[in-house]
Amino acid sequence: MIKIGAHVSVAGGLHKAIKNAESIGANTIQIFGSSPRQWRVKLPSKKETDLFKEKIKESNIGPIFLHAPYLVNIATPDDIIRDKSINNLIEQMKIAELIEAEGVIFHIGTRKDLEIKDALKKCSEAIKIILEKVPGKTKLIIENNAGEGTKVGTTPKEIGIIIKQVNSSRVGVCIDTAHSFESGIIDEYTPQKIKSFFDEWEKEIGKNKIIVLHINDSKTLSGSCRDRHENIGEGYIGLQGFKNLAKENRANKLPWILEVPGFSGEGSDKENIKILKSCF
Repeated sequence: MIKIGAHVSVAGGLHKAIKNAESIGANTIQIFGSSPRQWRVKLPSKKETDLFKEKIKESNIGPIFLHAPYLVNIATPDDIIRDKSINNLIEQMKIAELIEAEGVIFHIGTRKDLEIKDALKKCSEAIKIILEKVPGKTKLIIENNAGEGTKVGTTPKEIGIIIKQVNSSRVGVCIDTAHSFESGIIDEYTPQKIKSFFDEWEKEIGKNKIIVLHINDSKTLSGSCRDRHENIGEGYIGLQGFKNLAKENRANKLPWILEVPGFSGEGSDKENIKILKSCF
């Protein structure tokens, strides 16, 4: 079954995510385990997690992904922020384990004035700590970024170095179509360029390390290094780009998660899901 889903709200309780997903025709989801703009994390109660797992079993939805808060930065030279980031990711991983999620997707963050090799080492050391503190099956999933400023994790090579240094089956990658385009890693989603794109990822991170795709059109041009998502077919990637992506075997077997503004401005919606389904 093709897995097409979206980031959905958990307002009112974790189990609400299932109803929200079903209302837009999603069969895989991403949620926030806690506020995306706060360090504080509250673990869900057993009652909450049991209800969530019960509702998931009654649905055809899966896999489940968590997205870490935007505050997280494990590349920073600021030890206080880095420690807070590590602790937050530990708590996110605990939530993911409790609800049997596939993994926690996160942005590496900015290195500021650190040399890139030192920042990458800091990242791999942080990931090792997190995995050690939260044993289990849940994965830490690194998302590529749009190339803004001194952000780390723009290129397959940078992420590949981290993955090799960590050397764990519990580390994977989330490729965002808009970020890849905006950073200039891929400037056009043609069949040949998509093939070369995935070849490069496999070369740098190894096979089977791409766990999920964030499927977003882009409001900005390729190489803009500006992270601006657009509804499918309304941006510079265009509908044909996603139709081409759907024909790539290394992409069409993965979960596709939308993070778009929605045609009514209320987030990923039924119309975007419908458009993506039409690409296959």
